[in-house]
Amino acid sequence: MHPPLNAAQNPTPERSTYGVGPWPGEWPSEDRYDADLLEHGDTRNVIDRYRYWTMAAIVADLDEHRNKFHVAIENWQHDMNIGSIVRSANAFGAHTVHIIGRKRWNKRGAMVTDRYQHILHHTDVAAFVEWCAGESLPVIAIDNVPGSVIIETFSFPERCVLVFGQEGPGLSEEAIIAADSIVEISQFGSTRSINASAAAAVTMHSWVVQHRF
Repeated sequence: MHPPLNAAQNPTPERSTYGVGPWPGEWPSEDRYDADLLEHGDTRNVIDRYRYWTMAAIVADLDEHRNKFHVAIENWQHDMNIGSIVRSANAFGAHTVHIIGRKRWNKRGAMVTDRYQHILHHTDVAAFVEWCAGESLPVIAIDNVPGSVIIETFSFPERCVLVFGQEGPGLSEEAIIAADSIVEISQFGSTRSINASAAAAVTMHSWVVQHRF
């Protein structure tokens, strides 16, 4: 068990995973700081830049530089992968996460990152597609079905929604039909598909490579 670090130790991102102790010396006066965290320390899983910041301040700062892609997840089953996809969406700076289907979803894998992420709910695929049309956002389905394009050859639109299905059945027929493009991730082993949350992370990173570097 690693002891909490004092902010004066200038922790690295790797070490600060364990948190930092109370703020040493005179407290900062900016509104973005949380008095309780300054007094007792900050053990949250946040990057060093956001140490001691209020949640509202972190969200506001993220809003200044979120990426232009959205992430959508069909929620017909109680799939634990949804939480993991939300966590990856936060890590890759997704603009918004959309939950299609059941409003309640398994947040366990999100590791509270959903608190920093904008999340919208759509009752069904039709409602989701209508929302996308109103925002002029093309729908990019991620699944290995007939007619799909290999991800390594696909040029992602800068503004788009990446749509993922449930672990096992994949995307619904309605989502496939509604998509502007269908993309699959190249695989070279014996299994037919990879884990849904892994596929989401690969796809988001592919968008980042094309539009952030």
